[in-house]
Amino acid sequence: MKTFTLFLFLLVSSFSFSQTGQIVKTEDGRRVFLKNDYTWEYLDAVDSESQTALIESLKAAGENVCSLEAGYLEPRLDGKIQSQLKRGRSSMRYVKKKVAKDQNCSVDDVFLLSFSEQKKKAIYHFCANGTEVTYKRLGNSIIKASKLF
Repeated sequence: MKTFTLFLFLLVSSFSFSQTGQIVKTEDGRRVFLKNDYTWEYLDAVDSESQTALIESLKAAGENVCSLEAGYLEPRLDGKIQSQLKRGRSSMRYVKKKVAKDQNCSVDDVFLLSFSEQKKKAIYHFCANGTEVTYKRLGNSIIKASKLF
Protein backbone atom coordinates (compact mmCIF):
# COMPACT_ATOMS: atom_id res chain seq x y z
CA MET A 1 0.00 0.00 0.00
CA LYS A 2 2.90 2.37 0.73
CA THR A 3 4.46 1.84 -2.67
CA PHE A 4 1.12 2.50 -4.38
CA THR A 5 0.69 5.74 -2.41
CA LEU A 6 4.25 6.80 -3.21
CA PHE A 7 3.73 6.03 -6.91
CA LEU A 8 0.47 8.00 -6.94
CA PHE A 9 2.15 10.98 -5.24
CA LEU A 10 5.01 11.00 -7.78
CA LEU A 11 2.57 10.73 -10.67
CA VAL A 12 0.47 13.66 -9.47
CA SER A 13 3.52 15.82 -8.77
CA SER A 14 4.97 15.08 -12.23
CA PHE A 15 1.72 16.34 -13.79
CA SER A 16 1.96 19.60 -11.89
CA PHE A 17 5.55 20.18 -13.01
CA SER A 18 4.74 19.44 -16.64
CA GLN A 19 2.06 22.15 -16.80
CA THR A 20 4.37 25.11 -16.28
CA GLY A 21 5.52 27.38 -19.10
CA GLN A 22 9.00 28.49 -20.03
CA ILE A 23 10.83 31.75 -19.46
CA VAL A 24 12.95 32.90 -22.39
CA LYS A 25 14.98 36.01 -23.14
CA THR A 26 14.45 37.97 -26.34
CA GLU A 27 17.22 39.45 -28.46
CA ASP A 28 16.73 42.85 -26.84
CA GLY A 29 17.07 41.42 -23.32
CA ARG A 30 13.43 41.33 -22.16
CA ARG A 31 12.16 38.22 -20.38
CA VAL A 32 9.03 36.55 -21.79
CA PHE A 33 6.90 33.86 -20.13
CA LEU A 34 5.66 31.34 -22.73
CA LYS A 35 2.48 29.65 -21.57
CA ASN A 36 1.30 26.19 -22.58
CA ASP A 37 -1.84 27.59 -24.26
CA TYR A 38 0.41 29.28 -26.91
CA THR A 39 0.14 32.77 -25.41
CA TRP A 40 2.90 34.87 -23.88
CA GLU A 41 3.49 37.86 -21.62
CA TYR A 42 6.42 40.06 -20.66
CA LEU A 43 7.78 39.54 -17.16
CA ASP A 44 9.63 42.84 -16.99
CA ALA A 45 6.66 44.89 -18.15
CA VAL A 46 6.07 48.42 -16.90
CA ASP A 47 3.00 48.70 -14.67
CA SER A 48 -0.02 50.33 -16.33
CA GLU A 49 -0.21 53.36 -13.98
CA SER A 50 3.31 54.56 -14.71
CA GLN A 51 2.86 53.81 -18.41
CA THR A 52 -0.39 55.83 -18.49
CA ALA A 53 1.32 58.73 -16.69
CA LEU A 54 4.17 58.63 -19.22
CA ILE A 55 1.76 58.68 -22.16
CA GLU A 56 -0.20 61.59 -20.69
CA SER A 57 2.99 63.60 -20.13
CA LEU A 58 4.08 62.96 -23.72
CA LYS A 59 0.68 64.05 -25.04
CA ALA A 60 0.81 67.22 -22.94
CA ALA A 61 4.29 68.01 -24.27
CA GLY A 62 3.03 67.55 -27.85
CA GLU A 63 5.40 64.67 -28.61
CA ASN A 64 4.51 61.46 -30.40
CA VAL A 65 3.03 58.88 -28.07
CA CYS A 66 4.95 55.99 -29.56
CA SER A 67 8.17 57.63 -30.63
CA LEU A 68 10.53 54.84 -31.63
CA GLU A 69 14.28 54.86 -31.40
CA ALA A 70 16.40 54.76 -34.53
CA GLY A 71 16.96 51.26 -35.83
CA TYR A 72 13.80 49.82 -34.22
CA LEU A 73 13.24 46.18 -35.19
CA GLU A 74 9.72 44.80 -35.21
CA PRO A 75 9.04 41.56 -33.32
CA ARG A 76 9.12 38.44 -35.46
CA LEU A 77 5.84 36.73 -36.23
CA ASP A 78 5.27 32.98 -36.45
CA GLY A 79 5.98 31.98 -40.05
CA LYS A 80 3.55 29.04 -40.04
CA ILE A 81 0.62 31.16 -38.92
CA GLN A 82 1.48 33.95 -41.37
CA SER A 83 1.70 31.53 -44.31
CA GLN A 84 -1.76 30.19 -43.47
CA LEU A 85 -3.14 33.74 -43.18
CA LYS A 86 -1.88 34.67 -46.66
CA ARG A 87 -4.66 32.55 -48.17
CA GLY A 88 -7.33 34.65 -46.48
CA ARG A 89 -5.56 37.97 -47.07
CA SER A 90 -5.04 38.62 -43.38
CA SER A 91 -1.28 38.31 -43.05
CA MET A 92 0.76 41.14 -41.54
CA ARG A 93 1.20 42.79 -44.94
CA TYR A 94 -2.56 43.18 -45.33
CA VAL A 95 -3.05 44.24 -41.71
CA LYS A 96 -0.47 47.00 -42.14
CA LYS A 97 -2.21 48.16 -45.32
CA LYS A 98 -5.51 48.41 -43.43
CA VAL A 99 -3.91 50.30 -40.53
CA ALA A 100 -2.25 52.73 -42.95
CA LYS A 101 -5.54 53.31 -44.76
CA ASP A 102 -7.44 53.89 -41.49
CA GLN A 103 -4.77 56.25 -40.09
CA ASN A 104 -4.21 58.15 -43.37
CA CYS A 105 -0.52 57.40 -43.61
CA SER A 106 1.77 55.26 -45.73
CA VAL A 107 2.56 51.63 -44.97
CA ASP A 108 6.16 52.66 -44.20
CA ASP A 109 4.88 54.74 -41.24
CA VAL A 110 3.23 51.71 -39.58
CA PHE A 111 5.37 49.74 -37.10
CA LEU A 112 4.37 46.64 -35.13
CA LEU A 113 5.03 47.17 -31.42
CA SER A 114 3.70 43.94 -29.90
CA PHE A 115 1.27 41.17 -30.66
CA SER A 116 -0.55 38.14 -29.32
CA GLU A 117 -1.27 35.79 -32.20
CA GLN A 118 -3.00 32.47 -32.69
CA LYS A 119 -4.42 30.83 -35.80
CA LYS A 120 -7.99 31.96 -35.18
CA LYS A 121 -7.46 35.31 -33.46
CA ALA A 122 -4.84 37.93 -32.76
CA ILE A 123 -4.29 41.32 -31.18
CA TYR A 124 -1.75 43.68 -32.76
CA HIS A 125 -0.39 46.93 -31.28
CA PHE A 126 0.93 49.36 -33.90
CA CYS A 127 2.61 52.75 -33.98
CA ALA A 128 0.96 54.43 -36.96
CA ASN A 129 2.29 57.87 -37.80
CA GLY A 130 3.17 58.58 -34.15
CA THR A 131 -0.03 57.32 -32.52
CA GLU A 132 -0.51 53.96 -30.89
CA VAL A 133 -3.42 51.90 -32.26
CA THR A 134 -4.66 48.39 -31.55
CA TYR A 135 -6.26 46.05 -34.07
CA LYS A 136 -7.89 42.65 -33.67
CA ARG A 137 -8.04 39.77 -36.09
CA LEU A 138 -10.83 37.23 -35.79
CA GLY A 139 -10.35 34.61 -38.46
CA ASN A 140 -9.70 36.69 -41.57
CA SER A 141 -11.56 39.81 -40.36
CA ILE A 142 -9.41 42.72 -39.23
CA ILE A 143 -10.98 45.50 -37.13
CA LYS A 144 -9.84 48.30 -34.89
CA ALA A 145 -9.93 47.10 -31.27
CA SER A 146 -12.37 49.75 -30.04
CA LYS A 147 -14.93 49.04 -32.78
CA LEU A 148 -17.65 46.45 -32.38
CA PHE A 149 -19.10 44.31 -35.15
